[in-house]
Amino acid sequence: MSSVPARDDIDEEYKWALESLYADDEAWEAAYEDAEGLIEDLEAYEGRCTDDGATLLATLETYEQLMRTVSNVASYARMRRDEDTTDDTYQALTARSQSLSSDASSAASFLEPELQELTEADIDDLVDEEPALAEYEHYFDDVLRMKPHTRSTEVENLLAELGEVTGAAGEVYNMLANADMEFPTVEGSEARSASNSPSGDEPREGDGDEQPITLNNFTTLQKNPDRDFRQRVYEAFYDEWEGVRNAVGTAYKNSVKTDVKLAQAKNYDTAREAALNGPNVPVEVYDTLVDTVHDNLGKLHRHAELKADTIDGDDLRMWDLYVPLVQEESPEVSYEQACEYVTEAVAPLGDDYQSRLAEGLDSRWVDVYETKHKQSGAYSGGTYDSQPFILMNYQDDVESMYTLAHELGHSMHSEYTSASQPYVYSGYEIFVAEVASTVNETLLTHHLLETVEDERLRRHVLNEYLERFRSTLYRQTMFAEFEHRTHEMTEAGEPLTPDRLDDLYAELKGDYYAPAELDDRIAREWMRIPHFYRAFYVYQYATGISAAVALVDRILEEGEPATQRYIDFLSSGSREYPLKLLRGAGVDMASPDPVESALDTYGEYLDEFASLQ
Repeated sequence: MSSVPARDDIDEEYKWALESLYADDEAWEAAYEDAEGLIEDLEAYEGRCTDDGATLLATLETYEQLMRTVSNVASYARMRRDEDTTDDTYQALTARSQSLSSDASSAASFLEPELQELTEADIDDLVDEEPALAEYEHYFDDVLRMKPHTRSTEVENLLAELGEVTGAAGEVYNMLANADMEFPTVEGSEARSASNSPSGDEPREGDGDEQPITLNNFTTLQKNPDRDFRQRVYEAFYDEWEGVRNAVGTAYKNSVKTDVKLAQAKNYDTAREAALNGPNVPVEVYDTLVDTVHDNLGKLHRHAELKADTIDGDDLRMWDLYVPLVQEESPEVSYEQACEYVTEAVAPLGDDYQSRLAEGLDSRWVDVYETKHKQSGAYSGGTYDSQPFILMNYQDDVESMYTLAHELGHSMHSEYTSASQPYVYSGYEIFVAEVASTVNETLLTHHLLETVEDERLRRHVLNEYLERFRSTLYRQTMFAEFEHRTHEMTEAGEPLTPDRLDDLYAELKGDYYAPAELDDRIAREWMRIPHFYRAFYVYQYATGISAAVALVDRILEEGEPATQRYIDFLSSGSREYPLKLLRGAGVDMASPDPVESALDTYGEYLDEFASLQ
């Protein structure tokens, strides 16, 4: 029977180099103590930070030093915990870093209210006194923009102190899903899937033995060509979630309530408005996305009908939705081969981008393989002061190769921003982050379809890109609808019970996947989506792929001018608001045009695949 290896069984070259952030836990402790001292230093400026230009600059520099240190402390603790979510030591360090972050936010809570007591003319006078403050021009503009939603120093301090508590629902869910839940094994399949074990010497799914289900491998198992096996996995997986429905329902209900109460505390009419106002994205962008996708559900239905043609049954069922459009076994793509493909694919972005990416792969940015109790999924992390770090659960398949390309897009965005911007603009909104990741996916598709001669791999690449469209543009928009409606229900005083959540999710699933037959288990799918604990986040995957497709078209057609605009975009961090940054790169996301164009591309790829049959 195949098994998930222990972390000690994985070679060092496949583990991220967290020691480059802190050499050991003792160095982390020293940084933690430094942060505690900086909190006291910052608190000394309360009530006087705008007395003169020099004092304001000193306040901002102390604040930045504190937040940089806290970011490093929190990132190290979280990533160590994610290596093994059951490790008590790093659970404790993570909890301490969260408390530290809350304390730092509380200590800094006076800063924006005191700045908001000033007028633009007052700030101009301070800049005249201290020219170094000119660097903060966009920051000051953003602080003044948020004045209607900033409360008194006392209230802001209280809200900051509650930061650790307000994220509790998501933490409970994370520990339940990743550490406490044990999914069953099912009778294996005689068919062979695309996945294999990271150690290379274990049997693969499809050897007929008992097959364990994990959060990481569920989707992979749902691609197995054996339809009966897929059904067994599907039913066992969702039956396990049924056993924790009250716990998960309570966690999600309280997460939504938290969003709503915090929005009300900040003088917003809705939680959605509060979430989108941070990056200064109009709610109309959200609605335009949903409306445009709904107008194009026919393309998704056609994709589902193509899937129905590939299965050995009369009706498309929920355990068939992940099945590839190609019936032959998916080719293996080793991690080393994936690195080579991705590095070659980004050549249109210039020599500098390509060489930085290659160097990052050689510098152990990536924690590659799934290990026992490792955090599920994938993400790009790191801080302004560190190299990027990428968590993966690589499965030696085409999908994992695309995930690598995706996360490297995030990491390269951070690399360019950190190299070009001061700390105050070193972050960037998710709205633009998902563009950088999906540009890499799109370039990878173009590269592989143009250069790879292996027809089997080409078919699977085309299938993978279609699946990325389906899961990124359609599925994430469906999630966005679910989030919007659950928050609307709570804001209207309607109870958010597990049964009501099931009904709502099943209704949306039925709209989006009309050609497929629904069953009771799929109504529980909302329970396994961790992104719901970071509300109004997922819609940006859909806007991101739309913008990315448009940008890649320009890069491939125009060459260097479009490439330079894109590199400038990556290098800008948060110096401008997201919509303005994207306009500078050549895409207007306030218009439905990019979404419609991306959906047209999806339709063209469906046509191309249909022509191969």
